[in-house]
Amino acid sequence: MSTATAAPATRGRAAEQAQVRARLTFPGVMRGEWIKLFSLRSTWWSLGLTVALMTLIGLAGAASMGTMAVTPDGAAMLEHVHGAEFVASGYQMAMVTVAVLGALLITGEYSTGMIRSTLAAVPTRLPVLAAKAIALTLLTVVVGVIGLALSYLVTIPFLSDHDLVPSLSDTQTWQVFGGTIFFLVMAALFALGIGTLLRSTAGAVTISLVVLLLLPGILQFIRIDWVQDVVNFLPMPAAMAFLSVSDTFGGNDLLTAWEGVAVVAAYAVAVLAAAAVVLRRRDA
Repeated sequence: MSTATAAPATRGRAAEQAQVRARLTFPGVMRGEWIKLFSLRSTWWSLGLTVALMTLIGLAGAASMGTMAVTPDGAAMLEHVHGAEFVASGYQMAMVTVAVLGALLITGEYSTGMIRSTLAAVPTRLPVLAAKAIALTLLTVVVGVIGLALSYLVTIPFLSDHDLVPSLSDTQTWQVFGGTIFFLVMAALFALGIGTLLRSTAGAVTISLVVLLLLPGILQFIRIDWVQDVVNFLPMPAAMAFLSVSDTFGGNDLLTAWEGVAVVAAYAVAVLAAAAVVLRRRDA
């Protein structure tokens, strides 16, 4: 009797342990994050807005070339600008929407209390953050590529009038396009890290947008040399060091193109590293 009773109990514990191990595999965590990501209406709104903004702003910039060409300064600018810069000109506003999505991906769970279930299922916690970062990266890459492709298509009629259609065999074209996708991903990951640290949607979105978008514009009015040097190391001016292949839309006085890439990446990596430490140690 005791042997017969012990056998089912042992099998039950073994089955339970196997279920826990299966539940904690990283592919399972990734699958859960994909399901959560695509079940949110905010995800679809953010993705749609990102594509729309990249397309419409690129179209507006290209359509304005006719007006620019009739002025001496505008005509001089069109002689030096690279067509890819017009195609990707909507990336700054697209950074806003992907940053909001990155913040919501984690803060939404804190606001609903779902984070307790998530961390209970994955007690090591760090795979959750890694899975969110991977899912967010892949989704941002896809939506960024779609946005650039549509912007390229709708701007061709205007760019062709000024012989500015960017060649897909030109290395500078791919520098602008590849850099745009990279910086969108870094903006999304930066916001994900800020959201993990603050656990507040409003706070995470505010801090992310201030650092990524607003702070350079505010500090440029402070005409002090060391302040202007600091501005060059903020994410947006650092990104411009890589994206502005003609310096028509701005540039960076201190950083080379690849130094700009390193600075922007450092923001995202540093914030995500801090988020990983805090997530591991802090109560849900």
